[in-house]
Amino acid sequence: MRATLRLATLVGAVSLIAVSSASAQLVVSANDGKAIITNGVAGVPDKPTADNITVIDISKSPAKIIAEIKAPTSVVGPPSSVAVNRDQSLALVTAAQKLDPADAKKTIPDNKVSIIDLKANPPALVSTVEAGAGAAGVAFNPAGTLALVANRSEGTVTVFKVEGKTLTATGKINLGNDKSGPSAIAFTPDGKMALVTRDGDSKISVLTIDGTTVTDSKREMSAGMRPYPLDIASHGRVAVLSNIGIGSGDADTVSLIDLKANPPRIVETVSVGQTPEGLKISPDGRFVAVTAMEGSNKPTNSPFFRDYGSVVIFAIKGRKLDKVTESKVGHWCQGVAWSPDSKKVFVQCMVENEIQAFNFNGTRLRRSGEIKVTGGPAGIGTAK
Repeated sequence: MRATLRLATLVGAVSLIAVSSASAQLVVSANDGKAIITNGVAGVPDKPTADNITVIDISKSPAKIIAEIKAPTSVVGPPSSVAVNRDQSLALVTAAQKLDPADAKKTIPDNKVSIIDLKANPPALVSTVEAGAGAAGVAFNPAGTLALVANRSEGTVTVFKVEGKTLTATGKINLGNDKSGPSAIAFTPDGKMALVTRDGDSKISVLTIDGTTVTDSKREMSAGMRPYPLDIASHGRVAVLSNIGIGSGDADTVSLIDLKANPPRIVETVSVGQTPEGLKISPDGRFVAVTAMEGSNKPTNSPFFRDYGSVVIFAIKGRKLDKVTESKVGHWCQGVAWSPDSKKVFVQCMVENEIQAFNFNGTRLRRSGEIKVTGGPAGIGTAK
């Protein structure tokens, strides 16, 4: 099935269109074809489809799908399983889970990282390398010379040197034990520090970086229960993460880290809806968008079920987070991304197999359309 685009004023199919990445504004979505949720129970469909990657150009309206590429990925793990380098020449997509060869109705940890050439016409898979078990969050350093992958199923971070379209593993960093659950990774703008959330033991690690040498500083922050998605503002003063809790129906939280403090520390935590799995700071560093499942992934007879999720916008004001607005979204929603001008927000919704688009004017969100994809959109990335 080819991807389609629906806007509020337009319904129709969109053909795959060649677009120069030099002028494009790319959104890369990783779509899981082997995961569904049925009345609150996640599982494997009877006829799973191939995982794939959708490359979308949002520089014009309507947005245009310029490539669909078969490559492994997974909804298991944070939706930061896609990284796009600053010049939009390369994307990395991780796969935390794969089908179990011994039982087609189960999944087991995977370790794959797919390298996507975004300048090819159309964008294409170059090669696949191996990280660690449960390869999840992935990030490029600002120079595009280094990539880090969080391995949730073994408690490590894999370090890759990036040369052109080639990734070479140079080592692993152990964070806690194999149950620590390294999840999401983000670099500071100067490339000298990276943060790693650990949902297994509810800590955030600080890594120091000197060239291609990455070291665990042993600084471990504590924000809330199960810190998961994470992003660092473009100005480098703060980072924001969300704590997804244990899915008990309670409101979960979003925390702000002061990166200019020595050492960095949590300085603000605010309430948000149930299971805030996706999070992204706007390119201008003024806002953060958070997707919350709100119980949309629970059985319909659960007292915590809601027939929708939400996307919530907070303003970043110094070391504080102030709620600005929110809007309903679909079910079991995952990642969130911004346009380069910080005026559009894109939310991945697994049940609907679509990316829901919103316009944002600084005070409110307005739904503007949907981009249909093949499979469940599970991870998303833009150039940073």
